[in-house]
Amino acid sequence: MSRSLGHNRYGVFVVFAILLSLPFLVLAHAAQQNRRLVVTGHAGDVNLIDVGGRSYVEIETLARVINGSLRSEGDSLVLTLPPTHQESPVPTSAVNQPIASGLSKDFLKAALEEMADVREWRSTLTYAIQRGFPVTPDWVDPYNFRAQQSLGFASLATSNESDRAVFQLLTTEFNNMKQLSDRFLQQNKSRTYISPDSLNNDPLDQRILKCARSLAAMAASGQFTDDGSCH
Repeated sequence: MSRSLGHNRYGVFVVFAILLSLPFLVLAHAAQQNRRLVVTGHAGDVNLIDVGGRSYVEIETLARVINGSLRSEGDSLVLTLPPTHQESPVPTSAVNQPIASGLSKDFLKAALEEMADVREWRSTLTYAIQRGFPVTPDWVDPYNFRAQQSLGFASLATSNESDRAVFQLLTTEFNNMKQLSDRFLQQNKSRTYISPDSLNNDPLDQRILKCARSLAAMAASGQFTDDGSCH
């Protein structure tokens, strides 16, 4: 009986030793079966392990390669896949980059606003002078303020050399318009007679008109071309 008991103990020991060695045998076999999983359309690959006729991958690495996300919810692990037609994110450096024509989109929009404000300012001043209306700060100042505000927005929108070059011309146009407006304000304040044809062939007014046409051409082409009209 003692011999039988010893034999049984020996058998249990052998079985226990075999069970302990199984993980090492499986891992050794798996190491010999390692392959790479390549996901089409994504950069990188994942270790692929074949064990017992089945293939296994590391889930964290797979999530990273396919641009997915992995999170825990209770006793579950949730893998979220990216949209099928995911658009590539726009790099920060690409925002407000110069368009092909040379002027950035944001600056071009701000420049057009400034040009429109100066044009309205000049048209209103011309209308008042031609019809003998007094040029007073009450109605001149709002046009001045809007044009100055738009010029400030244009300054903030500059992002390249072409923008900055055109902004200098816009500033010159604004200053010339303000100089013309201030002249008639001063004449009205001093009770100086203002002829209805005062703007006919006025050098400063002609310069403002020429610069406005030049700026309009640049806006239409989206490209800086200084022809000297604004100087």
